This record gives sequence, structure tokens and C-alpha cells, in this order.
Amino acid sequence: MTSSPAQRHRPYEDVQALLTGTLFVALGLALFQRAGLVTGGTVGLAFLAHYATGLPFGPLFFCINLPFYALAWKRMGARFTLKTLAAVSLLTLLTAWLPQWLRIDSVQPLFAAVGGGLLVGAGFIILFRHRASLGGLNVLVLWCQERFGLRAGWLQMGIDATILLAAWPWLDATRLALSVLAALAMNFALAVNHKPGRYMAF
Repeated sequence: MTSSPAQRHRPYEDVQALLTGTLFVALGLALFQRAGLVTGGTVGLAFLAHYATGLPFGPLFFCINLPFYALAWKRMGARFTLKTLAAVSLLTLLTAWLPQWLRIDSVQPLFAAVGGGLLVGAGFIILFRHRASLGGLNVLVLWCQERFGLRAGWLQMGIDATILLAAWPWLDATRLALSVLAALAMNFALAVNHKPGRYMAF
């Protein structure tokens, strides 16, 4: 029995994936912010810049991603880069608009860490499977997976650990530990569900 060849996603499938994936990530980040947690990746870098400067998260996230588009264009192609730019722009808007649509008065920090981490991980998987990302370090991680066959989840986990350690000045020990748990939940979802060769659509 031979497997059927991979088929390119239709435009409407990519659009729904960008909307759904970025919404999942935005919801996970809303839980993180309400519980005072930090995550890894480019999102984590934007969180650190937000805590250090007090500037809004969305514009910081958008600006931090700008230098990585050249790598995305060169290594991953125009289609991937444009989808990633769209996803980053959508997440920037959603993080600004979501507080007007959804108010989270309180959240149990442990639930925020695990639930938020899984939501962000699921959002990343949706984007990755439609040849998009949230820019920055995601681009580097995806390129390493395609070029060297490295597991995206495990590589992202190592990078995230470094970023989380840098958050120490703004977090107490409990919130830092929960942020580590959130990163583990997020990257566990990636490592289990996004393996090289498992999903062949473009």
C-alpha cells in the first residue's frame, strides 16, 4: 500500500489555520500574563522587554521579530515568510484586542502554566503544519529541524530554558518555577505532535 502524495493547503485552509493558531497562542499568553508568568522564544523575549520597560507587549513582539524575516526569506522561502509575517501581525493585534473581549479576573497559577502552555503549543503546531510560525526563534528552530532533522520541541526547550533564566530579576521563585512548567508543557506538545516527516503537507 502506497501513501498518497502530499497536497498543498488551499488558501482558505491557511487563513483558518493562521486565525486559529494565533488565537490559541493569544489565549495561552492571556493566562500567562494574568498569572504573572513568562514563556520562552521570541514571545518570552517580548515579555522580558515588557516587564523591563513597561511598554506594550504587542509592539515589542512585532519589532523583535523584524530582524528574523531575512533569515526566513532566505532559508524558508517567500511563502513561509509571508505567512509568518501575517501570523505575527495577527498575534500583535490579538494581544491588544483580547483584553477588550475577554476579562480574566483570576486564574490558578498552576492551571495557567499547564493550560496556557498547552494552548500555546497547540497554536504553534497549527501554524507549523501550515508552513508558518510566530517568527524569530521559531524560524531558527524550524530551519534547524528541516536542515539537520532536529526535533523542534527539544531544541525550542533548550532555548526557552535560557530565556527563562534571564527572567529571574522580574519573577519570584514560585512564578519562575511555574514559568518553567509552562515551557515544558508547551514544548512537550510540540515534541510529541510535531516530528520531522510525520506531516507532509505544504
